[in-house]
Amino acid sequence: MLLSPRLLAAHLLALVCVGSAGLLGYWQYDAWGERREAEQVDRTQLDPIPLAEAMGPDDPFPGDEVGQPVRVSGTWLPESTVYVSDREHDGSDGFWVVTALTSGEPDAPALPLVRGWVADVDGAPAPPTGAGAVVAWLQPTEGSGKPDPDPADDVLPEVRTADLIQHVDQDLYGAYAVVDHDGAGSNTGTAGLESADLEELPQVERFTAIRNLLYAFEWWVFGGFAAFIWWRYVRDVTAAQEPDPVPEDDPVPSEP
Repeated sequence: MLLSPRLLAAHLLALVCVGSAGLLGYWQYDAWGERREAEQVDRTQLDPIPLAEAMGPDDPFPGDEVGQPVRVSGTWLPESTVYVSDREHDGSDGFWVVTALTSGEPDAPALPLVRGWVADVDGAPAPPTGAGAVVAWLQPTEGSGKPDPDPADDVLPEVRTADLIQHVDQDLYGAYAVVDHDGAGSNTGTAGLESADLEELPQVERFTAIRNLLYAFEWWVFGGFAAFIWWRYVRDVTAAQEPDPVPEDDPVPSEP
């Protein structure tokens, strides 16, 4: 009965539906993994490219360029120098020293650069002036919401555009960069500073590519539902075709 033409068609349809749903779910799951791996690519060892090839001054931060080495040249803005607290280097807490560098003319948009690390603000060297050229790793600006205990000073809790813009007279890029002290290039402005530590791999956001993961589960649920419908259909058809049980004859009472 299970191999009747009517049920063979149901078997084939169920196989196509369940198989297709399984493959589509795997495809979405694989896409979820690939997108998350793409965000963890270590770009810090790539050859540096001009900043203009990575992003423009009005562009949002390109998520696939985290850690990309860029070449930046222009004019230092010494009055923009700030110090970012709670930065660790070789097991010691200290400060990042950040100074903006224009990407062209003096009034052009500027890119905040982490020139290096110092243990104490008072021991920081004087900020550079004049023309500058650096190779630095591109990073998205921070913004965890940590409050600034004293907005009037030059010490900041994070590299936030909203805080940095208070110290310059021109627009800023929606990014910052950490200077590579050993990178090929002029790299002016790093004298007297330790190199700032940089994580090689960016942190993957919790909900990165979550849509692909949800689509994968959606396809697998559809495949499970198709299998359930097939099972119910086969059960009902086979039950309807089973012959009714033959009642037993009443036994003839034996004579005494």
